[in-house]
Amino acid sequence: MRDLVSVRLWSARRSYFLATMLVLLLAALPAGPVVAQSAPPSQVSAEYRVNAGDTLDVHVWAEERMQREVKVLPDGTFAFPLAGTIKAEGKTARDIGLEMEGKIASLFQGGTPEVTVSVKDTSGMRVYVIGKVRSPGSYSVGRTLNALQALTLAGGPSEFANIAQAVILRETSTGQTAERVDLSEVMKGARSMGAGKVPQTIPILRSGDVLVIP
Repeated sequence: MRDLVSVRLWSARRSYFLATMLVLLLAALPAGPVVAQSAPPSQVSAEYRVNAGDTLDVHVWAEERMQREVKVLPDGTFAFPLAGTIKAEGKTARDIGLEMEGKIASLFQGGTPEVTVSVKDTSGMRVYVIGKVRSPGSYSVGRTLNALQALTLAGGPSEFANIAQAVILRETSTGQTAERVDLSEVMKGARSMGAGKVPQTIPILRSGDVLVIP
């Protein structure tokens, strides 16, 4: 009988404690509505930049005749009525829309119509991973990615790969360039890196880049 009374007393005290904690937690909440905060800039993914071979949807509002699908040519440009030749490669869809608005502004007396550009197909974004990786080859990707992400697409490094001596080969208007990339530190994870900002940023690949893992 005494044990039963003790159990009931313990249960009553526990219920009182939980109720008290709930009241305190509710009192600590803000009075107004909770507003979701945006992620820090470092967590925002890089905005996609148009490449030769991509397909774009262009809409000039209130002008049905100027709404069409265009293909970015190998030289990185496309032609559009009234706006002429637009250099699209390396720019975001928003950049292209603003440039087109500027080119057609003088042709409309009632105000410049808004130009909306969206990327319909990203076939032009292609990178290559070769060397000591599990699945070397070319990869068509629909977004920007860094060297480590490209290595992941290729199945990761194979045995005896020297990821500390990786190289990015890139074709530029002035010739071919080579950029060394050390992926060894980040691949080791917590064993070699502390929490916080990465001391050495992993390079972002451009369309046509070749990641070589020796």
